[in-house]
Amino acid sequence: MSCLVAKKIGIPETIARVRNPEYATQHNFLIDDLGLGLIVNPEYEAAKEISRMLKYPSATRVDFFANEQVEIVEITLNDASSLIGNSLSQIRTQFGIRFLVSAVERNGAIFIPSGDFILEENDKICITGAPNDIDSLFRKLNILKNRARNVMVVGGGKISYYLGIQLLEQNTNLKIVEVDKNRCNELAKELPKATIILGDGSTQEILLEENIEKMDALVTLTGFDEENIVISLFAKTLNIPKIITKVNRYVYTNIFETIGIGSIISPKLTTANLVIRYIRSLSNSYSRVNALYKLINSRIEATEFFITRETVYTGVKIKNLKFRPNVLVACIIRNKNVILPGGEDMMLPNDTVIIISTQEHLKDIKEALVK
Repeated sequence: MSCLVAKKIGIPETIARVRNPEYATQHNFLIDDLGLGLIVNPEYEAAKEISRMLKYPSATRVDFFANEQVEIVEITLNDASSLIGNSLSQIRTQFGIRFLVSAVERNGAIFIPSGDFILEENDKICITGAPNDIDSLFRKLNILKNRARNVMVVGGGKISYYLGIQLLEQNTNLKIVEVDKNRCNELAKELPKATIILGDGSTQEILLEENIEKMDALVTLTGFDEENIVISLFAKTLNIPKIITKVNRYVYTNIFETIGIGSIISPKLTTANLVIRYIRSLSNSYSRVNALYKLINSRIEATEFFITRETVYTGVKIKNLKFRPNVLVACIIRNKNVILPGGEDMMLPNDTVIIISTQEHLKDIKEALVK
């Protein structure tokens, strides 16, 4: 209603947060017929992000670009990884797979690496490539695990509902533990193929009774950060292969890094990124922002641009363009072909381009160039 009033009095762009599941299927009506600029459903977006994480249980984060033609997968190198001690140029030659290590975090420092960069143990790296190439790389690294098929979710809120719909469509065996009896009854009706458990998921007895140790993944989605963290820590002691923890206060990120819990999800951060992406896409520039993700604890931005027309950087070899420090052209998608560019490649009108950068607030590829 607020957005409709704003449109009526002449505000050109409106963004509405819509959380009610009843509106989830009416997205096109809200955008096209009511004229809203952006509809944001934090719980639905969080559920989509969790579902992506469950695709690669060995990864701490998975983001999709260009209608899922490109993935950026975040992993941490353990002491057994064959990538350790090799330069990036050696790795690409050795494996014969099209992929790019587009960002590295080492001992708190961030690197946009060049070909002579040598990987070390405990490096957190972002790998960019087409989904099939990422799968092939993970197989060669012996870290490809099948999508989690037995999943336990603690907490039965809206995120659990949206996640349940997605996982059940993938034939996942799903258990949801919820403390409120009325909510259990609702979930049982909405997700009839899931197993709904009435109980306090923060107690070890309940989790053990429900065979948590046999799960491929645990997702903690209660309304309390501390409770989610404690449950995740308990799951870690049981060596659950994949643990995803919801936090509202992103300051807990450093704690997760220290104690080694796998993946975190922040609906607030996801929502903020969607709003920022939309606002940047409104700028009158030669390249439109289509997607935006924060990588490595929000210290790096991966931005998907669509080049709308010819400009100073189109038709010029990448090696002849002067980019600012810590900026990388990670991928070019042209006519549905995924290009991991080298110096001889160039950007053209109608290309989709993914830029990795430590600089924030890029609204146009031109802003990544030295003036």
